[in-house]
Amino acid sequence: MTEMVHGAVPVSAGDPILPRWWRTIDRWTMSCVLLLFAIGLLLGLAASPPLASRNGLDPFYYVQRQAFFGCVALIVMFGISMMSPQMVRRFAVLGFGLGFLSLVLLPIFGTDFGKGAVRWYSFGFASVQPSEFLKPGFVVAAAWVMAAGQEVGGPPGKSISFVMAVTIVMFLALQPDFGQAALVLFSWGVMYFVAGAPMLLLVILGGMVALAGTAAYNSSEHFARRIDGFLNPDLDPTTQIGYATSAIREGGLFGVGVGEGQVKWSLPDAHTDFIIAVAAEEYGLICVALILILYCAVVVRSLARLTKERDPFIRLAGCGLACSFAVQAMINMGVAVRLLPAKGMTLPFVSYGGSSVIASGIAVGMLLAFTRQRPQGEIGDLLLRRGR
Repeated sequence: MTEMVHGAVPVSAGDPILPRWWRTIDRWTMSCVLLLFAIGLLLGLAASPPLASRNGLDPFYYVQRQAFFGCVALIVMFGISMMSPQMVRRFAVLGFGLGFLSLVLLPIFGTDFGKGAVRWYSFGFASVQPSEFLKPGFVVAAAWVMAAGQEVGGPPGKSISFVMAVTIVMFLALQPDFGQAALVLFSWGVMYFVAGAPMLLLVILGGMVALAGTAAYNSSEHFARRIDGFLNPDLDPTTQIGYATSAIREGGLFGVGVGEGQVKWSLPDAHTDFIIAVAAEEYGLICVALILILYCAVVVRSLARLTKERDPFIRLAGCGLACSFAVQAMINMGVAVRLLPAKGMTLPFVSYGGSSVIASGIAVGMLLAFTRQRPQGEIGDLLLRRGR
């Protein structure tokens, strides 16, 4: 009777966890993520020794740290991917609460490391950027509220999620961190659109974002300097963007050769924000194209599997996580080729950074959990039966 109502059941609830996880997980997406992490370590071997040398450290100090944080991220990713959607939701809501509290306390206990923006907690041996961990928790919590609002007698989920997003954006703007604020707004907008928001309302919200950007330009010297530099047709070759674009141009199709790149000696953030410039210079367009294909594969496969999902919460949360992952990668690479204003944002699983790689592991682990095959049948099966 169950199969008549819900379609064929691919797994049995009594199966051991690991075999059931292996049969239901999206192995292609998982493989792409592992390849991205491996490419990140390879690029770290090229990009980080100059920085380590300037800081008087072992040449592979940053690579070793990246390998450690990456292993932690992969363990977290695999662990979360084995959870049920209900367990992921509870974990995410708890993480969202802790992340938001950390964000609120950041102006009091945080540090800027001399970069002019208070975004980190420093613990001596390591630093933590709470906004990185807040994003996946916010996406899942907002999706839960939106899905609850679609039920009969449910709360005003869209309005509550909007207040959540605006509150987070305000605290991020105070740091200032307009890049993370844009990611939060974008992920919320994607879920709002998938939940059935009218286009007119989205256009109005876009106008409000434009007005907020204008206000930020007029009130923040840091923000205005970034925008002016982006709009200036004359590119200063001694700036970070200048070095990055020159490196990409020098790399050509096949690159200048392993270890032969020069941009890593000029850019202080070659191992983080501009890692794609190192890839383009030493390995050429071929390597950059491979990285792009891997990111596209993760997002497209995830969205394709989510189209078959019947649970609105899972659809909303999965779409928000996948699109946030994609846009973060797009912003990082867009800045390097001067398609977007300069913004300190890492390339998921590829750039150096403990907070970034572990937060990416959490987000992708949630995405893998939401896109697992479950004994529910496909939404198309249900629509076909209703048509009969």
